Amino acid sequence: MSAGLRMGERLGILGFLALLLAGTAQGAVDCPAPGTWVSPAGEPLDVGGLYADLATRDAVLLGERHDRMDHHRWQLGTLAALHGHRPDLVIGLEMLPRSRQPVLDAWVAGELGPETFLEESGWYTHWGFDPDLYWPILHFARVHGVPLLALNLEREHIRRLGHDGWEAVDAETRDGVSAPAEPSEGYRAYLEAVLERHPAGMGPDADRFIATQVAWDRMMAGAIADRIDAGGERPPLVAAIIGSGHLEYGYGVPHQLDDLGVTDAVVLLPREPGKCEESDPVLADALFGVPKDDRFETSGALLGVHLEADDEPGIRVLRVQPGSVGEAAGLQAGDRVLQAGERPIRAASDLQRVVQAVAPGTWLPLEIERAGERLERVARFPRED
Repeated sequence: MSAGLRMGERLGILGFLALLLAGTAQGAVDCPAPGTWVSPAGEPLDVGGLYADLATRDAVLLGERHDRMDHHRWQLGTLAALHGHRPDLVIGLEMLPRSRQPVLDAWVAGELGPETFLEESGWYTHWGFDPDLYWPILHFARVHGVPLLALNLEREHIRRLGHDGWEAVDAETRDGVSAPAEPSEGYRAYLEAVLERHPAGMGPDADRFIATQVAWDRMMAGAIADRIDAGGERPPLVAAIIGSGHLEYGYGVPHQLDDLGVTDAVVLLPREPGKCEESDPVLADALFGVPKDDRFETSGALLGVHLEADDEPGIRVLRVQPGSVGEAAGLQAGDRVLQAGERPIRAASDLQRVVQAVAPGTWLPLEIERAGERLERVARFPRED
């Protein structure tokens, strides 16, 4: 997996989990042909019948790997088809916390321009993945007047829920969402396998990280369940855009929805060639084949570092990708990036935005701190072939 900053590496292990859990499939056998729907066992599905069935459900959960444009294009096509069946569609977004709901409402109402939306939503703070990946969906919602629903909670609150327990965050801040159902043993094993792939390993705090993931699942499930309940006898169809790792095998958000009484939710996942699980009837309700095509990749410079947020100035380098621009610049694990170009770095999202703006074939001066000493380094970004 590339360690480029444009893939949202902004929150240490929690940020790393967000990406890994967005697409954990390994290895494989046959994948769905591009443009086709199949069951997890590989059986072709009738498209008309599939959408007619989806339109009767309470919630449709659309998985993704956050950094893949082809996944988002598939989501957009699916949302458009669902909207044709259910004009009362609501689109849920993992990307933003519920405190930014008024900003989503203002965007759909046409009251904000794109730059103002990014600023007022705190996009780069709360999410950090390139907004170009999500603009087609955001504009679809605006053009068709489809409500957008913020599903998440600020990351610091999610961490507190996972580390300190459910009462560590007051009920008002968490919108009255109740404590989560216990994760299954299968989910624990799933998350432990992901944590083992993190550069820092599992460590002694694996239980905290699992509890944080479960809190994340519960907050998203709570937002979906609340919107359905608010509809009374005519609830909307909530289609939620969520990282695949929160959905696969029904472990995460589906498990929490079931505990909250939303038992008629389906999971849909995209799959590109070489990224398929072995046939498994419980992976999801349906799979869609997307093409493996570099034209779907987002552009942007890559520094090649994993970052970890803490309370100290700058942002700490957790790990440097071998062969990366960051390694060539002399960055090391434990360094703190204090400034990039002329911009002070206070969060990983600050560095991400600077790096994304760097043109291929140019260079970026960095000010770092190492063992208490301030040093200057230069990141040189290669030209595109």
